[in-house]
Amino acid sequence: MGAGHSHDHSPPADFGGAFAIGIALNLAFVAVEAFYGFFADSMALLADAGHNLSDVLGLVLAWAGAALVKRRPNARFSYGLKKSSILAALLNALLLLVAIGAIIAEAIRRLGSPEATNGGIVMWVAAIGILINGATAWMFARGRHNDINIRGAYLHMVADAGVSVGVVAAGFLIQRTGLLWIDPVTSLIVAAIILWGTWDLLTESTAMTLAGVPKGIDSEQVGHALEKLPGVSAIHHLHIWSISTTETALTVHLVVDDACDRDKLIRQANAYVHQLFGISHSTIQVESAGMDHSDHCHDEPAQKHHHHH
Repeated sequence: MGAGHSHDHSPPADFGGAFAIGIALNLAFVAVEAFYGFFADSMALLADAGHNLSDVLGLVLAWAGAALVKRRPNARFSYGLKKSSILAALLNALLLLVAIGAIIAEAIRRLGSPEATNGGIVMWVAAIGILINGATAWMFARGRHNDINIRGAYLHMVADAGVSVGVVAAGFLIQRTGLLWIDPVTSLIVAAIILWGTWDLLTESTAMTLAGVPKGIDSEQVGHALEKLPGVSAIHHLHIWSISTTETALTVHLVVDDACDRDKLIRQANAYVHQLFGISHSTIQVESAGMDHSDHCHDEPAQKHHHHH
């Protein structure tokens, strides 16, 4: 038997500066928004301040996850701490759900007894939020397609910018109509927007935590592709899972003809799954077509390492 390993050691993009600036800007805005929310007695502003505070905590979590991913492997953590980015994304989503519940509860209370609010202050403070959240989202935009941890930070900032637009609209309508129920209704719309943006993050990070096949990879397609390699008659024990929010691992047993060049096949298979499916850590075991595939413990496999940069 033979086995081969392939590892992609391309360094992940560094968003440390974006996290630091984003956290500082949003923390300052939370303080301003909370102050004027109390001053103007606006539930919409206070709700948005609470959500922005959860986003600050979320950015801290995402930053910590991104930093821990870079820790080197050791005897106890053979993959390093790469899954920390997955845990950060999951905790981020759960934190947002708590914020959503708090916003909905207070908005329902305000609907039962609407209170006067200063629409002008609401509009100006929320307008500042559009600029701050939009700028923060822009800093994470380039990483949103390849990393769910960064995508979570990006989506939250984009959602916040959109929410701030809604709050500006609420302030304008209150000034024009004097209808006090507009403020709590806007808060409910805020909660709905946040929930919509959070759901995909929650389901994907949960699947990654449970070692599910990553979104965007079809395990059947991977299996069919490997079966088409020259000399491969069958495959079994195919497993695909996320090591981090940006790296995917694969293990598989290939059943091959005795005349097959196994070293060449391993190299081909490693390159194949990397190029076609972006799988950076692959461990491929090759077995003879005539052996008993129910028992794989007789021989110590030879290890062959291949690296993609």
